[in-house]
Amino acid sequence: MRGAPLGGQVRAPIMEKRIVTITGCTASGKSSVALRLAERLDAEIVSVDSMKIYRGMDIGTAKPSLADRQRIPHHLVDVADPWENFSAARFVELADAAVEQIHRRRRPVVAVGGTVMYLKFFYEGMFAGPPADAAVRDGIRRRAREEGLAALHAELAGVDPRAAERIHRNDLRRIERALEVYYLTGRPISALQEQWDGGGLRRPDWAWRLIGLRRERDAASRRINARVREMVSAGLVEEARRVWSDPRGVSTAARQAVGYAELFEHFEGRMSLEAAIERIKINSRQLAKHQRTWLKRFGSMTWLDVAEDDTAEQVAERVLDLLAAP
Repeated sequence: MRGAPLGGQVRAPIMEKRIVTITGCTASGKSSVALRLAERLDAEIVSVDSMKIYRGMDIGTAKPSLADRQRIPHHLVDVADPWENFSAARFVELADAAVEQIHRRRRPVVAVGGTVMYLKFFYEGMFAGPPADAAVRDGIRRRAREEGLAALHAELAGVDPRAAERIHRNDLRRIERALEVYYLTGRPISALQEQWDGGGLRRPDWAWRLIGLRRERDAASRRINARVREMVSAGLVEEARRVWSDPRGVSTAARQAVGYAELFEHFEGRMSLEAAIERIKINSRQLAKHQRTWLKRFGSMTWLDVAEDDTAEQVAERVLDLLAAP
């Protein structure tokens, strides 16, 4: 496995049914490491990112370049338009199909991304919740407008206190889903999601290896701030305006993307451009904090501490050492 310089291709039969997952907080260097690892293993990449799925949202999602995607096959990138709603269930469906296709080609998979919910469902499978019910959701949204989110969150606390504790009182999407599950099944969503605690139910037919990249917090914040500046210089504001101005609109899910949501507020006159850019930095750091908290729940994760001066090649070499170990 280690016979060629990094950047060369090495076929390793033992890797053919393997899914090597590279994850970590935003701006941790995941994508660069995954590219070099995929080159070395002759693997294909599956993106585990809820925003890289959208066409036209390239700069703000740090999407791999077209040249990189031509050199290494990527899956689950540019599979939806920003005006489309895209669910975690749809992601798992497409990701599972991609893995099966890659394994039929007798190649390993390098999965990369930091969307924790997508990774959790991909790794363990979807919990046994009911499909969305349009009538129920319409009723919940109408109540949200008429009674306010605080009333809905209080109701959720009464029927499912565990879910209410972890769902923010202003998070309409998750409050809506938790109440919908309760109305449709009579059971709290937290009971159906018990697989999220204690390790879950890993896919039995795939050989998973979860590897998390971890940077010192101040260094991670500096990387986030620098990346935001680079994105703005690369044309993020103009890209976000193209998405925002599309007459077909922007879906609820796509509007949540850090880097776009803040600029949409600027375009709608709710903050200055300078304030929006500063808010992108703040929200990116908050996203990283959220990812750190939730990724710790993967008990099978192997963590690699990455120094500021480590290159992607060096980190990929360390990953290969882990994979080669008995």
